[in-house]
This record gives sequence, C-alpha cells and structure tokens, in this order.
Amino acid sequence: MKKIAKIFIFLCAMSFAVSKANAQISISVQIAPPELPVYVQPACPVDGYLWQPGYWAYDDNDGYYWVPGVWVAAPQPGYLWTPAYWGYEGGYYGFHAGYWGADVGFYGGINYGYGYGGYGYGGGRWEGENFRYNTAVVNVNTTVVRNTYVDNTVVNNTYVNNHTSFNGQGGVTAQPRPEEQAAMREQHIQPTAEQISHQQAASKDRNQFATVNQGRPAAAAMNKVGGRPFDPQGNTATNSSLGHSNGGSNRNPATNNANRPAANVNNPPTNNAIRPAANVNNPPTNNANRPAANVNNPATNANRPATNANRPATNANRPATNMNRPARQPRQQPQQHNKQPRNQPQKRQG
Repeated sequence: MKKIAKIFIFLCAMSFAVSKANAQISISVQIAPPELPVYVQPACPVDGYLWQPGYWAYDDNDGYYWVPGVWVAAPQPGYLWTPAYWGYEGGYYGFHAGYWGADVGFYGGINYGYGYGGYGYGGGRWEGENFRYNTAVVNVNTTVVRNTYVDNTVVNNTYVNNHTSFNGQGGVTAQPRPEEQAAMREQHIQPTAEQISHQQAASKDRNQFATVNQGRPAAAAMNKVGGRPFDPQGNTATNSSLGHSNGGSNRNPATNNANRPAANVNNPPTNNAIRPAANVNNPPTNNANRPAANVNNPATNANRPATNANRPATNANRPATNMNRPARQPRQQPQQHNKQPRNQPQKRQG
C-alpha cells in the first residue's frame, strides 16, 4: 500500500508541473523540509569547479538529511548547475532533482546564497572553456584560481532572513520566468556519478539527519567530494564521517594553530625527558658521569683513577725510570767522603 500511495502522489505531482523538465520529482512527502542552515562557503580548491549548494534530501526510514554544499567538476565546459529544490502542491512536498545545462533553470526561487539568489546564477560565467569566478559572492583561493572578477550587482540586498527551503504555500512563492522555462526545455545532463556518491555518503552519516542535528548538520559544506567537511562556522567538522576530517592533511589552519601552541608547550619537557632515555646506551654513560662530576668533584677524581686504571700501569715504568735517578746520589756521597780525608792531611803538613 505504501508503494501504491507513493506512485499516486508522484502522478499527482506530475499533473501540476509547469513542464516536463520541471517535473523531475523523485519523491513526495507530507512533512516540510527544515529551514536552510546558514554556513560558510569553503574556498574553491581547483580552477574550473562550480558550486553545488547544499540541500535537504529525504530517506524513507529516517527522514530529512543534509547534503553538504560542495565544489564539483562540470561534466563539460559551458554547462551550469541548476540546484535541486522542494516544491509544495496539494498537501505534498515534491523533490525536484538538480541538473546540468547551458543555462540555469528554475530552482523554486530558493535563495541558496553564494550566487544562487533564487534566480539564475551570479557566481561566475564561462568564457570559452575557462570559468571566471565572481568573488563578490563566491569564495575562491586566489593562489590557485586566477580567473576572477567582481560584480556586486548580483548581490541580493533585499533578501529576507527566513531561510525557507521549499517553494509553495508557506514558503517561497516564486514562479518560473520565461527564460527559466526555456532553460528547462534545453538538453540536460543528470548529476554526475561524483555528485550521486556525495549524496549517498551524506545519507550514511547519522549526524547529517535532522532528527539528530535538529536542523544543524555536522558537515554543512565540503571543499570537494570526498574532501574536507566543514561545520556551519567554517571549521573542520570533527564529528562527521564524511571525507577525511580526521586526516592530518585535512586539518584546517585554525586547528593546526591551536595544536601548535600545545605542541610548543609540551615539546621542551618531552624532548628533555626523551633525550636521556634515547641515549641510554651511548651518552647515558657519559651523562651519568657528568652530573657526578659536577656535584661531587672528588668523587669524580676518585672515578678518574678508576677509569685510568690502565694509565698507572702504563706509568709503572716511569717510576722505574725515576728510581735510577736517586741511585746517582749515593755515588756522589762517597766522592764527598774521599775529598775530606784528602784535605785533612794537607792541612796537617802546612
């Protein structure tokens, strides 16, 4: 019965679609998606990548889960991304999948930010096979991406801070413009395998589900599919299983800077403690004796003979050589005794 009901809902959703291109509804539910979370866009990591804004997807068992905004590669030069959106009609919320095309179609009038203000795309444009980024609304690493320009006219200053995530009663009430209807009739390319895997990965992380995060997903955005996940504040999402948030290469500067001071504080004691231990077999002998030498100098001297036990042995011959020198003195004494007897007779004769 559940499957039959879904088919019926799907057919009803198809009936009120503006056009076939706009009727790509993959699922319909009676529960509205949560509001769009506010998050910081990570910098574009590679020249030529386009921004896919985050969106709420739906799981039959566990409800809505957040698919992080991410930088992705276009299937071919000249193609732009039309984001997915939720529409509301007849008491049901229908999911319209995103697609690639030469022009941006209708995406419900939803203000996803970062160039997707509800109509078209102001985050950049193709010039031949190169994509130029409007740094007035998108974040790029200018050391990597150099094809940039600034156009502040696309900034929507009248945006109301309501973060509504669906089109229809109670949400955004925008209707497709003629140019958007034309874009919907153009040839489209469905989401790439990379984009599909990105959504599947989000569906496997419990911290992405609204029932767990209360509308504040652990990973709000990523710099690329399978790359580094970021929380809404733009820091590395440490409690997310997406990408490689626990890898050293994926630690953000804030995390690295935070760890460096800690490393500096602990390194001196740690290194000092380790060095003696590391030199247990070589310098230890010298290190063990050096303190003894500094504290107990006599003890050190006592040890020196011990260490030079062989030196006395080598010097044993030196005293022997010295022993011959005293032997010369007895020879001189008899000479003195002989001289005295000779002088005494001479005095008597005078």
